[in-house]
Amino acid sequence: MQSVYIAGRWRDADAVGTYRALRPATGEASEVQYPVSGWSDCDRALDAACEAVVRLESCESGALADFLDAYATRINSHAVPIAESAARETALPYKPRLLDVELPRTTGQLREAASAARMHAWRLPTIDERAGLASGFGPLGPVVVFGPNNFPLAFNSVAGGDFAAAIAAGNPVIAKAHPDHPDTTRLLAELAAEAAEELGLPGGLVQVLWGLENGTGLRLVSDPRVGAIGFTGSRAAGLALKRAADEAGAPFYAEMSSVNPVFFLQGALARRGTDIAEQFADSVLLGAGQFCTCPNIGVLPAGPLGERFMEGIADRFRMAPPATLLSDRVAAGVDDACKRLVNAGAAVVCGGSPADAPRSAYRPTLLRVEAERFLADPLALQTEGFGPLALAVVAAEPRDWARIAEAIEGSLTGSVYFGAAEDDELRDALSRTLRRRVGRLLHNKMPTGVAVSPAMNHGGPFPATSHPGFTAVGLPASMRRFAKLDCYDNVDPIRRPVWLR
Repeated sequence: MQSVYIAGRWRDADAVGTYRALRPATGEASEVQYPVSGWSDCDRALDAACEAVVRLESCESGALADFLDAYATRINSHAVPIAESAARETALPYKPRLLDVELPRTTGQLREAASAARMHAWRLPTIDERAGLASGFGPLGPVVVFGPNNFPLAFNSVAGGDFAAAIAAGNPVIAKAHPDHPDTTRLLAELAAEAAEELGLPGGLVQVLWGLENGTGLRLVSDPRVGAIGFTGSRAAGLALKRAADEAGAPFYAEMSSVNPVFFLQGALARRGTDIAEQFADSVLLGAGQFCTCPNIGVLPAGPLGERFMEGIADRFRMAPPATLLSDRVAAGVDDACKRLVNAGAAVVCGGSPADAPRSAYRPTLLRVEAERFLADPLALQTEGFGPLALAVVAAEPRDWARIAEAIEGSLTGSVYFGAAEDDELRDALSRTLRRRVGRLLHNKMPTGVAVSPAMNHGGPFPATSHPGFTAVGLPASMRRFAKLDCYDNVDPIRRPVWLR
C-alpha cells in the first residue's frame, strides 16, 4: 500500500479503507493500492502544517520562491515518466496534450508564482506614515487543496495552480489527491518533497493524503487550524464541503459548474457559418468535452440559417469517434446529464448513448430545444454535461435572445459571435447581460483554453465558483485567495515585514 506524506516523511497511513485507480482505456485496475485515511492522518498533517506556519516566519526571504523554481526544474527533468503516467491514468494524449502543453504550463505556473512571491507587489503594500499605518496581504495559514480529474498536472493538488498560489503566498499545503490519477500525484509529490528537503524547508510545507471518507473530508475543511480551501470539482461535492467550511468560517474557493453559453447571431452565421460550426464542434469535443470552459449551450436563430448551422455541428459530431473519458464515473455523468435534458424537454439530434465497454466513453451528443421550452425551465436545461455534449437553443423571436441571456446561471464564460452591422444592437445588449452572468466575456471566440496571464479571470458568479471576486488562474491575483490583510498600527518601520519598510 502506498504511504501518505506527512510532516516531511512517507509513513504508513491510518487506513480505514483502500482503493485502486481504474485505467479508463481498458477498465483495468492500477497495480498500486492507495489508502483512505482516517482522522488521525488529517490531525497529524494539520499539526505539521501549523508548525510549518511558525517556521516559515523565520525563513529567509525568497525561500518559497526558490522552492517553486527548484520544484519546476525537477518536474521538467522527469517530464517523460510524469506525462506517461498521466496518460495511463486519464487516457489523455501523451503528446501533445500532456508532454508538450500541460506539463510546460504546470512548470510555467510554478515559476510565475515564484516570480510573484519575490516581487511582493501581489501584497498590495499600502503605507500612510502620517497616520502611522501600514498594511498589505500576508500568509493565511494551512491551505487544503482538492484537485480535479481533468488536469492531472496543471490543476493537480500538489503541483497545480491552487498549490502554486498558496505556496507563493506563504502557506503550507495539504494536498488531497484525486482518485483518478494517484500514481501521477505520487511522482509529483516525491519531487516536491525532494525540493523542500534540499532547501531545508519545514516538513509540513507540502503534505499528501490519498483518500478520505466523506465525513472525514467535511471534518478536515471545518477544522479551525485550516486557513483556506481550494477546490475544483463537481457542484454536489463542492457545496457539501463549502457548507462545512462556512460553518467554521474558513474561506472556501471552489470552481464547480459552468455551461459557458455561446450566442450565434444572424450576421455571423450568414457570412461564416460553416467555419463557426467547425469551431463550435472542435471546442465541445476538445479533450472529449472535459474542460470546465466547454461550451455546453449554443443559442442560434430559428429558420434555414440556424438549421444549416446546427446540421453542420451534428455532422461533425457524427464523424468524430467516441473519445475515452477520464473514468466510468464521468461517462455515467454525461449519460445522466443527457437523460436529464431529455426529461426537461430537449430532443437528441445525434449521439445520446455510451460507447462500447470496457472503455469509459460516450458518443458525441447534440440536443436541441426551442427557446420557449428553455425559458419555461431554464435551470433544468442548464444541466452541465461534463463531456462531449452540447444543447442548441433555437430562438425565433428577437426578445427571446435577451430572455435567454437573463436566464443563464453564473458561468465561467459567455461568448457572442456577430458579423454585420445589423448584429450591433443585439450584440451590445447580450454583452451587457452576460457581463453580469460570467467571469470572462468573449467576442467571436470559443471559450476553451485558459491563458496563464495576469489579466485572466478563471472565475465567475455562482455556481461557476463560490466567490465571484477571485480567479483560480492568473498570477498574482490568484494568490490573494490564500492571504489575509495585515495592518500595522504605530509599529516602527524596522519591526514591520521587509516589504512594508
